[in-house]
Amino acid sequence: MSEKVLTPPEHVEPLVFTRDQLDWLPWLEPMAEQDLTARHMAALVDAARAKSPYFRLLVRDPEVLEARTRTDKDIFYNSDAGLPRAERELAAAATSRFNGCIYCASVHARFAATYSKRVDDVDRLLAKGVEADLDARWNAIVAASVALTATPVTFGPEHVDRLRAVGLDDAAIVDVINAASFFNWANRLMLSLGEPSATGAAANR
Repeated sequence: MSEKVLTPPEHVEPLVFTRDQLDWLPWLEPMAEQDLTARHMAALVDAARAKSPYFRLLVRDPEVLEARTRTDKDIFYNSDAGLPRAERELAAAATSRFNGCIYCASVHARFAATYSKRVDDVDRLLAKGVEADLDARWNAIVAASVALTATPVTFGPEHVDRLRAVGLDDAAIVDVINAASFFNWANRLMLSLGEPSATGAAANR
């Protein structure tokens, strides 16, 4: 696309990874909030997402968006078993850091820091990248997430063994795989449709 027609003059694109709340600016016109029908609202799942230009863009295909959002919510909010929420967010943050998605990394780094209380470690991941030394458990989660992100077939028994060695059971390992795989796809979607902005308040995830 030759021209970013929706970019406001005050837009400042962030150049470093951060936990700060960011805006996201679409390169295509999202639906206007007043044009959303009952079907569109159902596809958003959360009514508050009608304020987000990202979701108003994706809701042009409501069936796909609803499936995407319900998958997202099940991966990150279904805490009956498996990985703690903080480490699901860590997997998503590591994936986003590796893929270069500043917006997604900011969202999931904030959640990882909030739920784990390990602010310094999360900031180290953002600043130094996926090679940062966090601890044995977090390093294993990051390594598995990066393997799935770089080339999924490179994720193999050695990653599973490493995750088991630091205390993850089968359900927790599935959560690592789901969180990293989902955001490996989601990063590419977001990166192809717009860009982050350091001005204003961020859209909801």
